[in-house]
Amino acid sequence: MLVLAVVFAVLGAASNAAGTAFQRKAAATVTRGGGLRLLLALAHRPAWVAGIAGVIGAALFQALALTFGPLALVQPIFILELPFALLIAAPLLHRRLPAAGWYGVATVVLGLALLLGSAAPSGSTSQAPMDRWIPALAVCLGLIAAAVLAAARSDSALFRATSLGTAAAVGNALTAALLKSATGTFSDHGLSAFLTTWQTYGFALTGIGAVLLLENALQAGSLAASQPALTIGDATVSLLLGITLLGETIRTGWWVIPEVAGIAMIIAGVLTLTRAVPHIRASTD
Repeated sequence: MLVLAVVFAVLGAASNAAGTAFQRKAAATVTRGGGLRLLLALAHRPAWVAGIAGVIGAALFQALALTFGPLALVQPIFILELPFALLIAAPLLHRRLPAAGWYGVATVVLGLALLLGSAAPSGSTSQAPMDRWIPALAVCLGLIAAAVLAAARSDSALFRATSLGTAAAVGNALTAALLKSATGTFSDHGLSAFLTTWQTYGFALTGIGAVLLLENALQAGSLAASQPALTIGDATVSLLLGITLLGETIRTGWWVIPEVAGIAMIIAGVLTLTRAVPHIRASTD
């Protein structure tokens, strides 16, 4: 079952990366406007439609992955969205990654494998009592509001993109937790229960909100600014939600040493990738 969770999560990361790359290409053509006005402008662009198809595919893969594995395992795999996004965006924009970019991709992949192999997330439930959901919702929604407010008050494109990317990351993590609960209800009790549980409508609302935040993050600044905050933030918040909300566990004791090493490799790889982005050169093929 865990193997299926990993496979579907990797497919979801690739699909989401493709969606993000196409959305970035479309968002870059819109110089003014935000919020719903931005979505209306983007809806007329084929690249944005292709990007949304990628996001929908990612959601389906994510739902399947969460059915077979814990949140703390599935969502960190979406860190792979960053190297996937750059690898997909480069040919899409007729560019080529420098050697440092490939080293960054390898470092992220190896770091993630070391982290998850050492942590071995396990022991989840798809359901949680309301006395856990209420503080989780309050904290996540509060973080999203704070990040959006900070972005609105800043004149820095880099800061706005990072803040909105962080808000989208928290929204994605919360959406994943709600999605896992809703799909668990569907698996255990059928379609009628799925359509009447509040988590179903919760993940629909937070998912739409996260997409809207992502669109504005991509418009506000470069992919190198928004994507690291999105991917690392999503993995971090999802790991915390898995442990505190759904009762998932990870290895501790001496396993912390390789876990920290894996995290360090991921951070180093992400930083290498973000530094490599400005040096992506035109393809000569």
